[in-house]
Amino acid sequence: MTNTRNALIIGGGIAGPVTAMALQRAGIGAEVYEAHGRGSDGVGAFLTLAANGLAALRELELDHVAGELGMDSSRMQMLNGRGKVLASVRHPSRTLKRAELYQALRDEAVRRGIRIHYGKRLRDASIAGQGVRAVFDDGTAAEGDLLVGADGLRSRTRTIIDPGAPRARHVGLLNTGGFAGGVKVPGQSGTAYFIFGRRCFFGYLIHPDGDVWWFANPPSAKEPTPEELAAITPEQWRARLLELFKDDSGPMLDIIRATPHIISGWNTYDFPTVPKWHNDRMVLVGDAAHATSPSSGQGASMAMEDAVALGLCLRDVSALPDAFAAFERLRRDRVERIVAQGKRNGSGKAPGLVGAFARDLFLPVFMRQVEKKNLLAWIHDYRISWADRVTTS
Repeated sequence: MTNTRNALIIGGGIAGPVTAMALQRAGIGAEVYEAHGRGSDGVGAFLTLAANGLAALRELELDHVAGELGMDSSRMQMLNGRGKVLASVRHPSRTLKRAELYQALRDEAVRRGIRIHYGKRLRDASIAGQGVRAVFDDGTAAEGDLLVGADGLRSRTRTIIDPGAPRARHVGLLNTGGFAGGVKVPGQSGTAYFIFGRRCFFGYLIHPDGDVWWFANPPSAKEPTPEELAAITPEQWRARLLELFKDDSGPMLDIIRATPHIISGWNTYDFPTVPKWHNDRMVLVGDAAHATSPSSGQGASMAMEDAVALGLCLRDVSALPDAFAAFERLRRDRVERIVAQGKRNGSGKAPGLVGAFARDLFLPVFMRQVEKKNLLAWIHDYRISWADRVTTS
């Protein structure tokens, strides 16, 4: 084990508290520093935890946290804009409201004795002697033996480690969605329905209580600024979506009309690669190291796997630089392959007329092979265990 006694975790979203609990299990004290003045209560739409992410939570005795939230989403059905079913395959996962998952993980971290500090936006960090010193925008500072950047897509930690780090790649899709009530739609709980509309992609799930959770991905060749997105009102989103889906078959229009509040839209990004994940005292996890498009369905699950892997490396490898290098060896190939998979998935959401014809022709054949040969087992069946041993070789 390293001689590390305490860690600074930058970012208090989902990756931060889970990483803190993994390090705690490895015998390292951790405190979480969150940029915002409060938590993420009520923020965001919903996300999927795939079987591999749920397995990682089990290694930290956190599986009860996810198991009590959201709904099963163990199958996936794909349709085109004419209502034709293209594929129906096994998709082992659980779908949860992001805010509820965040709150449950944060509360469990606090219950385990982990301190979470709010209003601590990282300004700078530097290696100081045998440790690291972080300075925050409010003028305060903190010191520890190492610093973990769990600060997401726009990670400040990433640019401190590597000032030349690349920017995230906009993948040409926007996101919006909501929660509809009092509407009857085709399907059943336990299946995620994905519809390739003529001009926009749509997904929905039916909660056991009857509500419909949904999202849409309007295509956008241009990357809107945050200000441009913030200027679009929920009712403008509603009108835009109704226009996009007006020529498609399916329940999209009914769902959109039955949604009291359309969630403000946001851009979709990924990172094909982040060249530097660490220096001698700082390391990246989650989206800070390898943001993937939501089309992969793996963003949160990758963060869970990272937390366990980093905990194992710090437990088993004595020198911090060697522990970080071992962590990168364990993770880089897998996560970059998943980022590439997410990009391919997203590219099929708005393919144009020729691409749509090819998709409708070949996707059913391909997905039958996926299920028959279990071609996605490398994603969903992956397990990282606390019983594993990590070496420097």
